[in-house]
Amino acid sequence: MTRTGALGARTWTSLVLLGFVGQLAWTVENMYLNVFVYDTITDDPNVIATMVAVSAVAATLATLLVGALSDRVGRRRVFIAAGYVLWGVTTAAFGFLSPEAVSGLVPAASAVVVAAVAVVVLDAAMSLFGSGANDAAFQAWVTDSTEPANRGRVESVLAVMPLLSMLVVFGAFDGMTRAGQWREFFVLVGAIIVVVGIASWFLVRDRELTVRQEDGYLRSVVHGLRPSAVRENPGLYLALSAWMIWGISTQVFLPYLIIYLQRYLRIDGYAIVLAVVLLGASVVSVIGGRIVDRVGKVRFLLPAVAVYGTGLVLMAFARGMVPAILAGLVMMSGFMLVLTPVGALVRDYSPPDRAGHVQGLRMVFAILVPMLVGPFIGAAVIRGAAETYEELGVVKQVPSPLIFVAAAVVLLLILVPVTLLRRKEPAA
Repeated sequence: MTRTGALGARTWTSLVLLGFVGQLAWTVENMYLNVFVYDTITDDPNVIATMVAVSAVAATLATLLVGALSDRVGRRRVFIAAGYVLWGVTTAAFGFLSPEAVSGLVPAASAVVVAAVAVVVLDAAMSLFGSGANDAAFQAWVTDSTEPANRGRVESVLAVMPLLSMLVVFGAFDGMTRAGQWREFFVLVGAIIVVVGIASWFLVRDRELTVRQEDGYLRSVVHGLRPSAVRENPGLYLALSAWMIWGISTQVFLPYLIIYLQRYLRIDGYAIVLAVVLLGASVVSVIGGRIVDRVGKVRFLLPAVAVYGTGLVLMAFARGMVPAILAGLVMMSGFMLVLTPVGALVRDYSPPDRAGHVQGLRMVFAILVPMLVGPFIGAAVIRGAAETYEELGVVKQVPSPLIFVAAAVVLLLILVPVTLLRRKEPAA
């Protein structure tokens, strides 16, 4: 990397490949694993919410521990490569899990309960490996390899990866899930992750850290959770707080989004809706990243929040394929436009000797709290709306449009940290 903001081809290749495949794995967990549980194990939204919450706890612990350890040893590559390989293996293991698979081990009446517990435990294991590799080591390596002058562009590209991964999964693998070929689906995705993990060993180059962490390991793990750390880095914690509120808002509806499109809006071609929306939002995100670097991250944030909130409201009223596409374009464009400046701000405010540790803090604020709170808000809204449909004589709960209204209400809270950030940086 030069000091003019330019990144070399090897760095960009590592960013794109590891970023994309990492998000491919998270797409499978955050969206398709929920559908897998709904279709093959139980329609109880509390099981999905519990799975999401346990996964978030496991992911946060892994990121805190691996992030602090990678700071101390000054190496990221080994954690990336080994973590991706184990991540792929545990992802593939979901293909062998079902009530039928465990019915030979337990009474038939308990098969569903045992399968539900097993999927939660396996999801926690997958999250441990995935977060250690991607959220801790890879994200810290990105901070090591970038500088403020290019982080808007880098964050916009990384922010596109969840959308592109959704697009690839929907386009290439959705037919397998609709046909009930869950084993083939999980094994194929897991194999891709393993291959990229092996490739990362030869592709990623560790950056020489200019400042090394001198605290003891356990002290490093909990450093950012102490009040003194908040006082020393107010900008970092304001940015993380904004990310937390955005995250809670997204988790109110995101775990139930595919189910909503399929079962409430009854859009058989929901993959087309998602493809158009994700492509459009990806273009907006890349363009937005260039604007962020020019106009400033804090200045860009409030208009981005307005776009996202408008999209959430529009989604609540959208009926049919075309309205869902139009509303989804606004919502997901705003979704990405908020994520880009917030992620870049967190990197800018990260202490140079604690880039790995900050990834643990990011997990607490951006993943753990949102996943503990958001899905249960969504589940409560779903139960309160009492929307159902009947399939083969069985009445099932279905998400209602109110999940988007609830997400918009939560999003209003982001005005507090954004306003304080603007006061902290008057030039914004």
